[in-house]
Formats: sequence, structure tokens, C-alpha cells
Amino acid sequence: MRASKIAGIGHYVPDNVVTNKDLEKLIETTDEWIQERTGIKERRFVDPKSDEAPSTMGTKAARIAIKNAGITPDDLDFIIFATLSPDYYFPGPGVMVQEQLGIKEIGALDVRNQCSGFVYAVSIADQFIKTGMYNNILVIGSELHSSGLDMTTRGRGVSVIFGDGAGAVVMQAADKPGQGILSTHLHSEGKHAKELALIGPSTKHWVDKLIVENDPEDISYYPYMNGNFVFKHAVTRFEEVINEALDKNGFKSTDINLLIPHQANLRISQFIQKKMGLSDDQVFNNIMKYGNTTAASIPIAMSEAWQEGKIKEGDLVCLAAFGSGFTWASALIRW
Repeated sequence: MRASKIAGIGHYVPDNVVTNKDLEKLIETTDEWIQERTGIKERRFVDPKSDEAPSTMGTKAARIAIKNAGITPDDLDFIIFATLSPDYYFPGPGVMVQEQLGIKEIGALDVRNQCSGFVYAVSIADQFIKTGMYNNILVIGSELHSSGLDMTTRGRGVSVIFGDGAGAVVMQAADKPGQGILSTHLHSEGKHAKELALIGPSTKHWVDKLIVENDPEDISYYPYMNGNFVFKHAVTRFEEVINEALDKNGFKSTDINLLIPHQANLRISQFIQKKMGLSDDQVFNNIMKYGNTTAASIPIAMSEAWQEGKIKEGDLVCLAAFGSGFTWASALIRW
């Protein structure tokens, strides 16, 4: 059975930079408060007057990944799009990327695993390539959070964290023994679903019903996060799923050349780094610049790390994510 590899990578973020100082004008908060709790200094927000959407950002990242893979859009066999913020309730954005790329009518799959979505999508692509069903798979993580955040003091615990952006990879069959995706590991724990969730709008809670029935101080069509609860579970699950990947392949944490965690909170990354005995050079963080872009955060970070020469052929790279669901996942890659 053949292995799969990441053959090309790219990312796109909006030009509009929103600093913590900018948020101070909208929310009762401070730059110091945000940095102390999250490590975030700024993030990117889509211009609300533009036509930018998760699909268009994903397509822009995809074109870069396709070029870096040395192929054309017409060489693609399949599209997997991970997001929690699709353009429409339905259809999903995968089909829109197919149209925006102007390519033949290949299949498109949407993955709704929030912060873990990109790693889940990589795992799916890995299986398709291993079985020989497809040869060139486009995997995208793209999010537009800014239009759905509660930009008031009431919502500051969530709204200061998130940003917009997209990352993409092209996956192909590996051409060298021992190269590519070594293993992926996927988990969920649905009993904690409401601890990090957007309850409505949904088939049970449409917007007009929510506005009428809910107390204005408790509007559930904005994201909700039980921050301390999520943090405690995240640090545990991150370490577990990283060690699961290492154990599966006979490695130790010191063998990792680069850990790329989902950019949920710099404090979580720092805790995991210390717990696993990793150096600063072994962990890549860019949450300071982009905030939490959920499904887009790992491919954006991986793209930047590759551009900066921090990922080289032969390196052992570990991806790990934890988020709403709860879901958590890891992938171990020999680059």
C-alpha cells in the first residue's frame, strides 16, 4: 500500500489587520489582558464590504498550494474542505472551490470538525491515496469568523481570540520509502459538545426564533466557550494524541523536528512544549499574528514554517489539534 505526502502548500490571509488596540475601541478590554490570556497581538478580519468568503479565501490558498506542488488545477482528483464557517448553511464550500478553480466535475467533501477539521481532512485524503482511489487531493482549511462574533464586552472572552484566513495543501502518493504521512489519530467526546459551541442558527434554533425567545443578555447565536473547562481538556488531549502518534511509530518527543499545534491559545502551546520537553525551535506558533483561525490554523502555520525554512525534507513533523466536539487529532509526517 502506497503512502501519501504533502506535495504543495499555501496560505492566504486578508490584508485587514486588527490589533488588540483596535478592539479596545469596541470592547471593554486591553491589549495586556488579551496577550496575557491568549498570546494574541493581532488578527486578520475580512473587509465586511468585500465579497470575500471561506470558499474564495480557500481558493486563493489552493492556487498557491497547487503551484507549489508543480501541478495544475486540472490535475486534481478530489477536494476536501474543512471549516466551521461555510459560505452557506448548505451547500458546503467544497463545491464552490471546484467552480472557482474552473476544473472538471471532481468530487468535493466538506468536513465539519472545527479546530480538528484540517487534521481529520488530511487523514481522509491519506486513506484515499493509500488505496489508489485518487492521486492528487486538494485539502483546504478556511474560516471567516469575524462576521459572526459578538463584538461587545459581553462576548469578549470569545471574540478577541478568533481571526480569518485559509491554508491549503495538495496531497499525492509519496515517491520515497518512509516518506509522507506515517499515521493519523482521531478522537471525539461528544458529552462536552456544549462547552464550546454555536447552538444556533440550526434546524432546531433558527435566528428569528432565537431573537424572540432568548433573553437579549443570553443570545445563543454567538459562539459560546467555557474557557477554563476547554483549556484543561485541551492540554490533556494535546499531549495524549501527540504521544499516541509518537508511540505508534517508535519515536520520542525529542525526535520531533517541528510540532505544529492548532493555534488555539499560546498558553496551551507553551504548556505542551514544557510538558514534553521541547525547545523553542521544535514548536511553531503564529497565533500572535493571526489569532485562532480554527480549521485554517494548522495549514497557515505549516505554510509559514515551510516558507521560513523550518520544515525541510526528512524532518519529522507532528500536527495536533483540539477543539469543539470535543474532537482532537494528530498526524505524524516524515517530510
